Amino acid sequence: MKDYRKTKNDIVLAIEAFTRSIDSSNDYRGDMSLLVQVTSNLKLVRLGYWERLIRSELDSNLYLTAQSKWARWFKPAPKLTWLDIVNADGYKREKSLRALSKDGAPNAFSLALAVRRLNDWVPQVRTAAREVLPSMLKSTEPKYVTEVLCMLLINWHSWGKIEEIDKHLFLDMVISEKMALLLKSRLISSTSGPMPSLLSQIGRTGILDNYLNEIASNAVQPYVRAKAYRSLFESRMTWVKSREWQWIDKYYGEQKLVPIIAERKIDVQTPFLELLNRSAVDRSPIVRQVSAEFLIRNIESLGIHARNLAEKFAADKSANVAEQGRFVLIKLDEKALNR
Repeated sequence: MKDYRKTKNDIVLAIEAFTRSIDSSNDYRGDMSLLVQVTSNLKLVRLGYWERLIRSELDSNLYLTAQSKWARWFKPAPKLTWLDIVNADGYKREKSLRALSKDGAPNAFSLALAVRRLNDWVPQVRTAAREVLPSMLKSTEPKYVTEVLCMLLINWHSWGKIEEIDKHLFLDMVISEKMALLLKSRLISSTSGPMPSLLSQIGRTGILDNYLNEIASNAVQPYVRAKAYRSLFESRMTWVKSREWQWIDKYYGEQKLVPIIAERKIDVQTPFLELLNRSAVDRSPIVRQVSAEFLIRNIESLGIHARNLAEKFAADKSANVAEQGRFVLIKLDEKALNR
């Protein structure tokens, strides 16, 4: 909480410094260097809150603190900057997007503000974002694009105004081998955060298909390894496409929000038994459970390998994995008696 308050104060002070710096010597653009420095350290969460804070502080500093009628009437209006992407005036948000379309974002935070305009409440602003983002992304450092892409993929199923076509267009903008390597590195090395959801959403494209085996073996988070193994076992990627309200009880007016799942077939040729053996010795019971699940699904086709793996699982330290192993052994014994 203390860090959060400090960040808020730092942003307020940076906006004050920016508005004080607006004069004829800089063509009334102002010096945003301090604000860029402060927001470069921000995690891309609670962006709606930061947008409202910036908008409020800008309004306060630019209009409410004018010292004289002369200043109000004759001081030229500041030129459009990255901050105007969150201006309360939709016309200014649209104009700022178009004015900055060829400029690379100074940090991930600024780029995130632009990308969030795909979910803007004004249709013309959404159109502008759709049209200018390709050139903006090309001019921005790939590490910033990667960070924003991760934020977007994790959150966009909750965006009510972004259209499915915009999601595909955005992914088409960023898909490249360089981006694939950056995303793979993020998925493997991240120790926290919703990386399994990120992997699912990236699965909309084939950008990481050839790296799934590496992710399954090396990702730090066990749920990421489990998701990668499951995708390889099933030869498909699944993700939450959207969320929709469904009736639980119409009489009492009860509804619940349920995820709508989409999928895409993948063509990664890894021998099934190899996957089974690798996942069976994973250090996490979360992954070993996935392995045991697919052993159960494929008892008939595995022959002697099924019993060897079942015995290994039955002796597992995890109660859930051990239970699955014993279940397979029972099934194999029943099959042997019926011969």
